[in-house]
Amino acid sequence: MSPSVIGVDLGGTKVATASLQGGRGLSQSKVQPTNLSDSGALLDQVVDLVQEARGDGLDAVGVGVPSVVDFETGRVVSSVNVPLADIPLREVLGERLGVPVFVDNDATVAALAEAYDENLELLARNLVMITVGTGIGGGLVLGGRIYRGANGGAGELGHTLVGLDLEHGVPDPVRFPQPGSLEWVASGHAIDRLAAECARSAPASALGRQLAAGEEVLGPAAVRAAREGDADARRIIETWAGRLGIGVANAINTFDPDEVVIGGGAAQAGELLLEPARRVAFGYVLPGLGRRTKVRLAKHGVRAGVLGAALLALHELEEDVRGTRRALRPAAGSTMEVR
Repeated sequence: MSPSVIGVDLGGTKVATASLQGGRGLSQSKVQPTNLSDSGALLDQVVDLVQEARGDGLDAVGVGVPSVVDFETGRVVSSVNVPLADIPLREVLGERLGVPVFVDNDATVAALAEAYDENLELLARNLVMITVGTGIGGGLVLGGRIYRGANGGAGELGHTLVGLDLEHGVPDPVRFPQPGSLEWVASGHAIDRLAAECARSAPASALGRQLAAGEEVLGPAAVRAAREGDADARRIIETWAGRLGIGVANAINTFDPDEVVIGGGAAQAGELLLEPARRVAFGYVLPGLGRRTKVRLAKHGVRAGVLGAALLALHELEEDVRGTRRALRPAAGSTMEVR
C-alpha cells in the first residue's frame, strides 16, 4: 500500500493542508488564516489541521515554512513573517503527531512541485522558483534535486539586493527585509504600497475612487483595476513587474536554469505581471545565457506549496525506508495525479 502523507503550507497569511496518497492524488486543501499571535498558538493550529486531515492512516507530514530551515534537524533557524524562529519544528510536531515530520523552506517545496507535471513526472532538472506573496521566497532544484546550501537557506532570492543606493557609500544594514532588496521592492507589501500611493496621487483613478469611498486599497485591487483598463493601475503593475524582472534576470545570470517560475499570490496577476517581468528580465540577462530558459507562471498555482510539502514527505519517507539519498522521483508506474 502506498504511503499516506499530508502536506502543510504554512505562510504569513494562510495555513493550508492536503493529503497525498499514490493512486488518489492530492486532496482538496483545508485553508485557514495564519494565527500569528505567538508560536504556541501557531503550532496548535498546525496540529489541529493535520489531525483533521489525517483520516484513518498517516505515515508522514511535510511542512513548508517561510523561513531558513536546518533540514537535517528540522529546526527553524530564522523566520521573518511567522513566529517560529529557533523552534525545533520537526521534533515538536513529530512528538505531537506521532509520525515523521520533514520541514523545509516553503519556496523550496513549491519549487519541487513545479519541477513536476500533473502526473508527477520530472520535467525540469534545473529550476528556480520565485514566490511572491507576503514576502518573496525562492527555491532551487538543481540537477533534479532540491539544493539547500550549507545552512539550508539557499534560494532566499527575496533578499538579493536589486536597488541599493551605493552612490554615497554602503548604507548600514537594518532589519530584514532590507531596503533595496527584491522583497522590499516587489513583494505583496510592495504592490500594496504602490497601490496606496497611486490612490492618493491620482484621485480620479479607479484606485483613487476606491480610497475616496472609504475602501482599503491593496495590491489585488490594483490588479483588478488594471485588468479593467485603468491606466494608472496598469502603470503601477508595470512598475511592480519590472522590479520582479530584475530578480528574474539575477536568477538566470546566476543559475542558467531550464525554467524560472513565478508563483505565490502574485501569479494570479497572470500576463499582466509575466509579460513585463519577462521583457525586463531578458534585457538584463548576459548575452549567451537564457537562450534555453523559460520564464513562466507556476502551473500548480496556490496549490504548489501544499503539493510540494506533501511530495517532500512522500519522497523523504521513501528514502528513509531505502536508506539512500536519491533524486526525488515518484516510483515507476505511479498514477498519482494532481486534482
